[in-house]
Amino acid sequence: MAQFIDPFPGMKAGEKLDERELARAIRQAIAAEHEAVHLYEAIADATDDKRAKAVMQEIADEEKVHVGELQSLLESIQPDEKDHVDEGRDEVKDKLAAWLSKNLRLS
Repeated sequence: MAQFIDPFPGMKAGEKLDERELARAIRQAIAAEHEAVHLYEAIADATDDKRAKAVMQEIADEEKVHVGELQSLLESIQPDEKDHVDEGRDEVKDKLAAWLSKNLRLS
């Protein structure tokens, strides 16, 4: 039988998460969804069975939706979270634009 980890080690039964603990728990849930995507896509890539491939990819895609749902929840609990994520997106956008500009000049 599968044994699942204790999602909240060190907490006493009946205790509730404060806002900071809740945010960490949601981040952990997001990480678990990403891990599930990795597993399901690895299974899909490791088989030639078209049925299994299709089902595993569909499940992986559902997990990606869960990531979005959890991220949205996290941002509603901690509004500055969105600011940090947006800052990271902007940094990548700028770096990609610089890379593209440099590489277009080289071609």
